Amino acid sequence: MTGRLKTVAGVLITALLLFPLYWMINASFQPSGALLKPDPDWFPVGGTLDGYRKALSTQGPNLLSSVVIALGTVVVSLVVAMPASYALAQLKVRGGPVIVFVMLIVQMIPGIVMANSLYTVFSNLGLLDSYLGLVLADSTATIPFAVLLLRAFMISIPRELTEASRVDGAGYWRTFFSIIVPVSRNAMVTAGLFSFLFAWADFLFAVTLTTGQTFQPITVGIYRFVGNQSADWNGIMATAVMASIPAAILLVVAQRYVVAGMTSGAVKD
Repeated sequence: MTGRLKTVAGVLITALLLFPLYWMINASFQPSGALLKPDPDWFPVGGTLDGYRKALSTQGPNLLSSVVIALGTVVVSLVVAMPASYALAQLKVRGGPVIVFVMLIVQMIPGIVMANSLYTVFSNLGLLDSYLGLVLADSTATIPFAVLLLRAFMISIPRELTEASRVDGAGYWRTFFSIIVPVSRNAMVTAGLFSFLFAWADFLFAVTLTTGQTFQPITVGIYRFVGNQSADWNGIMATAVMASIPAAILLVVAQRYVVAGMTSGAVKD
């Protein structure tokens, strides 16, 4: 009986947590203004796709902008974090523990402080309202996390592997590309996934470093769309559903790599 009660409790808690997601999808199919009624429909009976048509016409370019920024952040994060993690985990780098400590401290800096500082720097460099500026801004938050995650994985790689490669005449870079990168595939996918999700969901950097005159990410697009269409909740919810789909697909596809990267070592007996 205890087991059944735990199952029922788990189902109820899960349903409670997923209810906002269901209501978002339900509202996206409701006719415009239907949610303003005293008794809104709990199921999209006689649903309409008008909200999705409006979302595609107004937010389609914003979705594409977010994809470009998120993928760019993943590339920059991995290009910087992989060699840095290799050096901190496998090589005798002077001041390595201090660098790791500094990266931990960086994670504690409030985002608004980083955004205001980057605004001044990017304004002087002409990087405001640019894809490169947002990619670099998001990378300032994702690179330290990626380094810490990848370093924790690479520490578990037996040094015998890299030492044997060095004995065979391979240099540090050859060892990195031939040994470290293939072995660290799962950890790379995990770090890349977290980098993508952060850049995809970023609002603070996006609203601070863009004006909306040239482009805007989907998070800022939803924010401004809500302000302009406060009564059109089916369009707002349809936009939110569309913004959730890429991240959901990526999580499902990369799930097994993330689990492996977070729990397994480099070499199994």
